[in-house]
Amino acid sequence: MRIDFLGGTGTVTGSKYLLTHHGRRLLVDCGLFQGLKQLRLHNWDPLPVDAASIDAVLLTHAHLDHSGYVPRLVKSGFRGNVYCTAATRELCQLLLPDSGWLQEEDAEYANRHGHSRHKPSLPLYTQEDARVALEAFEEIPFGHECSPWSGWSWRLQRAGHILGAASARIAWDGGSLLFSGDVGRSDDLLMRPPQTVEKADYVVVESTYGNRQHPQEDGLVELASVINRTAARGGIVVAPAFAVGRAQTLIHAIQLLKSARRIPDLPVYLNSPMAADVTGLYKNHADEHRLGAIECEAMSVQTTIVNTVEESRRLNSLSYPSVIVSASGMATGGRVLHHLKAYAPDRKNAILFAGFQAAGTRGQALVDGADAIKIHGAYVKVRAEVTNLAQFSAHADRRQLLDWLGVQHSPRRVFVTHGEPVAADAMRLAIEETYGWDCTVPEYRQSFEL
Repeated sequence: MRIDFLGGTGTVTGSKYLLTHHGRRLLVDCGLFQGLKQLRLHNWDPLPVDAASIDAVLLTHAHLDHSGYVPRLVKSGFRGNVYCTAATRELCQLLLPDSGWLQEEDAEYANRHGHSRHKPSLPLYTQEDARVALEAFEEIPFGHECSPWSGWSWRLQRAGHILGAASARIAWDGGSLLFSGDVGRSDDLLMRPPQTVEKADYVVVESTYGNRQHPQEDGLVELASVINRTAARGGIVVAPAFAVGRAQTLIHAIQLLKSARRIPDLPVYLNSPMAADVTGLYKNHADEHRLGAIECEAMSVQTTIVNTVEESRRLNSLSYPSVIVSASGMATGGRVLHHLKAYAPDRKNAILFAGFQAAGTRGQALVDGADAIKIHGAYVKVRAEVTNLAQFSAHADRRQLLDWLGVQHSPRRVFVTHGEPVAADAMRLAIEETYGWDCTVPEYRQSFEL
């Protein structure tokens, strides 16, 4: 078995791992590069192998850094099946066309305003490309062994993190390889803990939080503090949040605080039609999360869903304390950019992040204290309070990742991926010191024989 690391190395985005064995090729995850421009440019690079030569794709979950390249792969000639869990398929039916639409919008905006160096600016793929790609998706139940080819099999087990998220164990005649996917937390507010996974000869483990522990302070206490002091100033809380997972966590947390009367009964707006659709999916997958039917219903009923562009624009002139939850989670695009333009310059307001911010994103710049950020070609002053509550992260931290790995019995090698360089190397060192296993941080496009 040969493994090629085509993404998710030196960064938390672009996860793509190509497996080649006995004339068959399987691509595990098929994600977009995000963040720094030099990373995003990789999305336009041709793969080192012909897309048509890849027999199948196996997705660990639906976040775009793991699934967002699928339409481009299909557009480039891939004709195999895309295997994933039921919830991952349902989420991709929302995420991928939306991603295509955003790319079309960004290209059109750049052409209209002359922001692009390319004439004309083109989308990586379109909504229609995404819809065509979705026809290739095939569901695999958790725990079901899939054996599409002689000498190959794989099984998906729950990883927590978001709906449908899985770890993937792949076996072949002579060995086995476990991909962690994005590992969820044992103490997540929404999702159930990751399942214990089978042992494998090799392990590929993520390292988003490989160099840190999550804060011990109660996230609900911290969230209440931000909302209360902003409301006391008469300000607006703008919360950039991923439409899948983070938006629902924040809305649920706010409802808990309201019910306990720990914050005012102020309006909460969910300005992401996709996030609203995602929220409805929690009712269909009750076995994956901790919420009951009443709590699922409350996330929709007690929140004002903003659908139209006109409604979204009106949110930019609110005159009373409110919370706006809007995508994207790292402020890389979407409706939240317009809210940041409207509210970041005023000191009475607050910008609330809830988890990891990748290098090169506006989210990271804001968390690091930038006094201005560039939005739609112009700089916007940042005077609002900026807070990042890592307690609401959906990723396991270093200790939890080590615990997740602990069931393995001396794998031949562990590959540490999906982390920025410092975090990945810290995770490598922690694994070597804790377990004494052979551990490698692969580089972009590096390959290994297993």
